[in-house]
Amino acid sequence: MAELEVPKLEELEQFKTRSFERRVALTTSIFAVILAIAGLGGNNATKEMLLAQQQSSDQWAFYQAKSIKEHQTRTHRLQLDLELAERGAKMPPEARKKTEALLAQVTDEEKRYQSEKQEIEKEAKALEHERDVNRTKDPYFDFAEVLLQIAIVMASISILADTPVIFHFSLVLASFGGFLALNGYLLLLRIPFLQTGH
Repeated sequence: MAELEVPKLEELEQFKTRSFERRVALTTSIFAVILAIAGLGGNNATKEMLLAQQQSSDQWAFYQAKSIKEHQTRTHRLQLDLELAERGAKMPPEARKKTEALLAQVTDEEKRYQSEKQEIEKEAKALEHERDVNRTKDPYFDFAEVLLQIAIVMASISILADTPVIFHFSLVLASFGGFLALNGYLLLLRIPFLQTGH
């Protein structure tokens, strides 16, 4: 009969320690993946916020240009109205006809500028909304990254100290960090102290 070799107590301790180290290492790599995803979300939210702000500013500048043109057209229309009111009966029929045609053209231009301004304003406000949404998302990613980085450090310390309590604390931090990263993408919940002023 073959002799059964009983493992020594030291070998069992080493196996237990290696098992704990492997579990922590695997979990830490998961933390790192979530951290990378949170970092990507934060970078994208910042870029999208800045881009929407720039595009919104461009639209408002375009709106201003249309307002100036509308004002100039309105001034021209009022001058033509005044001219027809003052001299309309005294004007030669050909001149009166041309002035009325010009007045109709200027009136149409003024209406076109008003309509274009409304479209531009609508687009500018949509871009401002997009900017605000991304501004709201950004702090969630920032705090997620911080918590995940701390969780990674705590997990590493738990290996060095061979202390499962520290590892469990890192799991709690990483869970909060993961939730904040998910919330950054989906905005499931608005946390007041993470909201930035507008």
